[in-house]
Amino acid sequence: MSEFRPDERILRDSDLLTKIGLCELRLMKDGRWPWLMLVPQRPDVSEIFDLTPLDQTMLAFETTLVAEALKTVTGATKINTGALGNIVRQLHVHVIARSEGDPNWPGPVWGYGTAEHRSDDDTKAFAAKILDALSP
Repeated sequence: MSEFRPDERILRDSDLLTKIGLCELRLMKDGRWPWLMLVPQRPDVSEIFDLTPLDQTMLAFETTLVAEALKTVTGATKINTGALGNIVRQLHVHVIARSEGDPNWPGPVWGYGTAEHRSDDDTKAFAAKILDALSP
């Protein structure tokens, strides 16, 4: 059995915030949206049904936990979640805060425009808010 390692594209496009339990919680580097990603720490998994039933339950729980924290921090109109994986096959779940008037509202974030780098200071500040919202 191989060891878990995030796909190179996930490593390139996001920053690790913390490990929750099953998942790594990552912040996408595209600063246009408050955009988090959960990556189950299981090797060679590309579909939710590839996870054990317990891991499926943990993924649902952690997705909800992160979505609630993101809504609290951003006050977004809508929290979008999705596990697409057409390009990056490794299982990962996007959790994105969307608000009326944001870039490409109400259209999808994927393939829209050019990514805008989030500054290190903005990354640290946003990460602190998310981690605080996740704390009991």
